[in-house]
Amino acid sequence: MRHLDHLWLYPPESLALADDEVHVWRAFLDLATEQVEDLYRSLTPDEQERAGRFRFQRDREHFIVARGVLRAILGRYLKVEPGQLHFRYSPYGKPALTGESGGETLRFNLSHSYGLALYAVARSREIGVDLEHIRADLASERMAEQFFSAREIAALRALPANVQTEAFFNCWTRKEAYVKARGKGLSLPLHQFDVSLAPGEPATLVSTRGDPLEASRWSLQALYPGPGYAATLAVEGHSWRLRCWQWPAQ
Repeated sequence: MRHLDHLWLYPPESLALADDEVHVWRAFLDLATEQVEDLYRSLTPDEQERAGRFRFQRDREHFIVARGVLRAILGRYLKVEPGQLHFRYSPYGKPALTGESGGETLRFNLSHSYGLALYAVARSREIGVDLEHIRADLASERMAEQFFSAREIAALRALPANVQTEAFFNCWTRKEAYVKARGKGLSLPLHQFDVSLAPGEPATLVSTRGDPLEASRWSLQALYPGPGYAATLAVEGHSWRLRCWQWPAQ
């Protein structure tokens, strides 16, 4: 993958997704009431029912926007109305398009945190994306010991205290993006693989237990969606190009 600055650009009107490209979209979830209502109308009845279960209006609207934007983005690639798309879910909850909706070739993953969402889209290769709002109170040694590998814990402790929060979230998002790309949920133990985490160090799946070749099958890419956030993209294979787009497209 060629290195590109992470500029969130508005896409061209005639947007195409090549086999050697991965597109990541950034969307803000706090929208005007009229925009939320438009996106609500693109949801299926079961999605609208799920939205209605949220107790707080902000959470409900964020769900509507996150789901509606996903439909709008995928519909753009497939040239179909967003409301016509159908989803299926793996046994571990990873979403995918059904075969008749384009799921045989188009892959996607999404993550949202604190009013921001990222959507990753590719063709014929698995992908995962994780976005986290950086909170120093979460970046504790206890949390690291619970979720990180022994190698990652040692690497974190060896860093200066003033960069440990950044390193913690580098590690967290890299692990989560890889787990989401694999689509196996919590059945993939987090301590059974190692990722890089030092600030300034390239995002890398360093090693995996049980299958020494597994790490070489994946590439990781740090993303920079905005101040106060950490994000990572995990992609099956190598030699792909990244494009970062801003939603809504102008």
